[in-house]
Amino acid sequence: MLLSGQMAVIPIVTIPSPILREKLHQLPVEEVGSEKINDLAAHMRETMVAANGVGLAANQVNKNVQLFIIDEKLALENNVPNAFINPEITEYSREEEEIEEGCLSIPKVYIPIKRSKKIKIKALDLEGNKIKFKARGFLARVLQHETDHLNGIVIKDRQKKDSGEST
Repeated sequence: MLLSGQMAVIPIVTIPSPILREKLHQLPVEEVGSEKINDLAAHMRETMVAANGVGLAANQVNKNVQLFIIDEKLALENNVPNAFINPEITEYSREEEEIEEGCLSIPKVYIPIKRSKKIKIKALDLEGNKIKFKARGFLARVLQHETDHLNGIVIKDRQKKDSGEST
């Protein structure tokens, strides 16, 4: 049993787990900022760090809520939160870049993925504050990858789409 304040690494769900293919439920506003959600985010952060990841979505730890976290250093360098609740990418640049991506739910697989170089995103932070900003480069890529997870999309789906194959 965990004592208050102790962190736990949560098992990461891998494909073909069905939850990775689900569009996750929006988190009700009244639950944002709750101890339950803050604890989940903290455990997800611990899990992501232990797995050497830069982002982790709730369905990757078998939770059906629209929540993802990103690397704390990446968030600090870009002056953005490291947790995103009910995120929505509202704009994608036409300019794209193809870079190899990995995924904690598809271990040891790296796939070249085309993504927009710049995006606009809106979400709630862990305190329930509305956030809205432009992201570019690696941050934009991570935010797109994690938002895909919340919509039931994994990198193998992007690979098929980019190459013109049917899913």
